[in-house]
Amino acid sequence: MSIAGNVVIALVALLHLWFLILEMFLWTKPSGRRAFGITAEFAEESKALAANQGLYNGFLATGLAWSLWLGADGLGVKVFFLACVLTAGIFGGLTASRKILWIQALPAVIGLVLVHLA
Repeated sequence: MSIAGNVVIALVALLHLWFLILEMFLWTKPSGRRAFGITAEFAEESKALAANQGLYNGFLATGLAWSLWLGADGLGVKVFFLACVLTAGIFGGLTASRKILWIQALPAVIGLVLVHLA
């Protein structure tokens, strides 16, 4: 496995850990509302849904971290979790905000390319 691929996977995992923090703990705070462009009222009404979404982002981060921990034996796990991130990024980009394509889907594509080139 290439070092570049592992670095990208680690960055994607950290990105999803950040999403967990934003969605589970900062959703109703000014920084969380600003990140998602939502009102205080909407944040309060949707905080349980956001926390659930944050939990799923935590699972993605954990899976990617696990894939790195597995080393060479983690190739299939890397591909699986990067594909999950890519799928979520495409869906989010098409249904919620095009920005998600660049923030979530593109790093996953880069990771998948680097994993397959190694």
